[in-house]
Amino acid sequence: MGASPPIASMLAWLLVSSLAHALPAQEPQETGATAAPALEPPSLRDFVEAPYPEQAERERLEAKVPLRLTLDAQGNVTEAEVLEPVGHGFDEAAREAALRFHFEPAKRNGTPMPSRIVYTYEFRLPPPPAPPASPEPVLPPAPTPPAPTEPAPAASAPSASADEAIEVTAEGESEAERRRQSAEAVQVLETEHIQREAADMGTALARTEGIGVGRAGGLGSRARVSLAGLTDEQLRFFIDGVPLEFVGFGAGLVNVPVNLIDRVETFHGVVPIRFGADALGGAIQLVTAPEVRGTAVSASYELGSYDTHRLSAGGRHLVDATGLLVRANGFIDYARNNYLVDVEVPDAQGRLQPARLPRFHDAFRSAGIGIETGFVDRPWAERLLLRVFASANDRDIQNDVTMSAVYGEVTARELSSGATLRFEQDFSRGLSVDAVAGYSYRRSQFMDLGQCDYDWFGRCVVVLPQQGELEPRAVERRVHQHIGFARLNLEWSLAPTQALRASLAPTLVGRDGQDVRLQAREQPDPLEGERGVFSLVAGVEYELDAFGDRVENIAFVKDYLQLARTEKLLPSGDFEDLDRNTHGVGIGDSVRLRLTDTLSAKASYEWATRLPRPDEIFGDGILINENLDLNPERSHNLNLGLALDSRQTWAGSFRASATGFGRLADQLIVLIGQENFFTYQNVFSARSLGVTSSAGWTSPGQYVALDGNATWQDFRNISDQGAFGAFDGQRLPNRPYLLANGSARLQLGNLLRSNDELSLTWHTRYVHSFFRAWEKLGQKDSKQSIPSQLLHSAALTYVVRTADTTLSWTVDVQNLTDSAAFDFFGVQRPGRSVFAKLVVDLES
Repeated sequence: MGASPPIASMLAWLLVSSLAHALPAQEPQETGATAAPALEPPSLRDFVEAPYPEQAERERLEAKVPLRLTLDAQGNVTEAEVLEPVGHGFDEAAREAALRFHFEPAKRNGTPMPSRIVYTYEFRLPPPPAPPASPEPVLPPAPTPPAPTEPAPAASAPSASADEAIEVTAEGESEAERRRQSAEAVQVLETEHIQREAADMGTALARTEGIGVGRAGGLGSRARVSLAGLTDEQLRFFIDGVPLEFVGFGAGLVNVPVNLIDRVETFHGVVPIRFGADALGGAIQLVTAPEVRGTAVSASYELGSYDTHRLSAGGRHLVDATGLLVRANGFIDYARNNYLVDVEVPDAQGRLQPARLPRFHDAFRSAGIGIETGFVDRPWAERLLLRVFASANDRDIQNDVTMSAVYGEVTARELSSGATLRFEQDFSRGLSVDAVAGYSYRRSQFMDLGQCDYDWFGRCVVVLPQQGELEPRAVERRVHQHIGFARLNLEWSLAPTQALRASLAPTLVGRDGQDVRLQAREQPDPLEGERGVFSLVAGVEYELDAFGDRVENIAFVKDYLQLARTEKLLPSGDFEDLDRNTHGVGIGDSVRLRLTDTLSAKASYEWATRLPRPDEIFGDGILINENLDLNPERSHNLNLGLALDSRQTWAGSFRASATGFGRLADQLIVLIGQENFFTYQNVFSARSLGVTSSAGWTSPGQYVALDGNATWQDFRNISDQGAFGAFDGQRLPNRPYLLANGSARLQLGNLLRSNDELSLTWHTRYVHSFFRAWEKLGQKDSKQSIPSQLLHSAALTYVVRTADTTLSWTVDVQNLTDSAAFDFFGVQRPGRSVFAKLVVDLES
């Protein structure tokens, strides 16, 4: 590797220069004092009077309706939720009126910010008319006329009198909104509506602009997530800031139960230092529900086509007096995945004929559990939580990577378990600490012990002379992996508008294994070699807010170190030590500019480095072969974007965004399919240019919501030498370059009972045709390509809410038109399928 500047001197320079800039801006403070941010709660500016329900008025009924209102940074009400229904038409009237309120927004240090308030809307009747007076003698008129009287209002305004029952509690800016408004190159997807649909995490991600999700089959199959064309290990995946493998959700990101996730944060190309990650293309973080108060239980069950069953459940309990928190979640997934596929089978004369047959060896089983306990909101710790987890999955392998060969007995299994310990605390003088440490054990097993050659009918057509469908030998591999991980994040608030952060994230991976059948034949076993990788990612970040939060800038520097110790099996049967040390430095900057209250611009850049992962170097012992000669990847990543969010207007709320991106990567690592196995290889140089855009509208009263997005990306090999030099200037194979999504939601409330909701949601997805191999390989009429696809789905959901219970029922029809659907390498996806889902949430 080339020489790099000493990271210690760079970090020291950044720290000293940041402090020199920041410290003069601080006001002198007394010893031990800390500057608390000045918070101003929102105040009602424009009150809208609700019409008094006719029946309630006739029956002389009055009511107080408690509402939780969500306000944006302009003071518009974006959501109104009835907390305790009172019936008689009061709830509907109060909610409709509150959605048209306008507030002076909440402020922190004078800067407007989103907030959430609890507001009680009171309905009061005018006093009854006075009874007619008894006849009295007619008297001369009084010298002074009586004072005029005004009718009482049908509903009270918050400023009408001092004794009205109005409670206003500012909860501050939501974390999701804070992320959107930051300088970070991040998109935020909230899962409230998705949780009710029978959509898994992969489906939800695929509907987001800039994200591609490819799958090699149905539930539990191998999946590939991409951002701006960069994919696989070039991305990093987290749950609550912890790497996915330390959480225990089973067979990958796309199979994480949606109902356990509150929102998804997608970081495009520029990754904050707090993740301690060496990502090349970006990161995706799943965030679980942040609420810890009280007692809550939730569960969901999904039943659907192809004998699909998915159950997830979670619960929590907090002891207020001690701060003791206990949380648990678990899931069980099963699917036969016996959907119909279009294949070719030989007829009686041996000629291949098209046929439509069910998959017969593609079942998936997975289960997992996680238990977390510790203390929250204590003087000595904001969070001190220990989590233990375990998960297992078992999947049948039906075909090779291109679906050209069929198998009947090949299987793969995986078991993982581990624990994480987390500590968070805010100290005096603006110092906060977030520390996580964890250990994970993973055992992978791959078995190819069949002695039959199967056809697509599931018949044993030839008895093989030996065991093994993939290779002419029996294969039984076991791989054991031990991972230790830690991350330390420190933050100093240098001033109300300045912050300095530092991170340190070491990871240690040890791996060993065995090929049982090779050892039984007393042959050299390459899995026996000892292998270990130590990685260390460090970073420093400086944030500055200027001009009344009109400008936010985040500058950072990162340092990467990897020490790999491996043993390679030589043809002689001996092992050779291969040690390799890698060091690199990265820098970046993100800036956000508020052009108006509704329009903002963002720009971000990172010179990123990604170190090869253990599965890339050593293989996974199942379908990925080793490549001990991989080099680190590096890339210049750039994003430029505009975002418009008008929030509430008389015509509804409007939102739109457009982002252009560029990725100039060197030593790009690509997963290449070769017959029955994959291998990671360097593609030397590649560049991706593209644009993503989205637009949406929500009607007044939130009855209708329309959203759409599109992504175009041009990802090409730009190396004119090496193994891929012959393909200079060509698009990288097996990657869609034009994607589009659309959705429409119709939502009606208070149909059968107060505070219920019926919604119909339509989703459509378009993927333009793309080549499976290099685009200039082969003759025009023989090129392998994936045809264009237009897929539709619809979900009908009914939700019932009470003070402490929410029930939802959904019927979801996916691939409505039963179109042929394909993902990478041409593996066919399921056709039309129907799912039903029940979700129950209890809270006290």
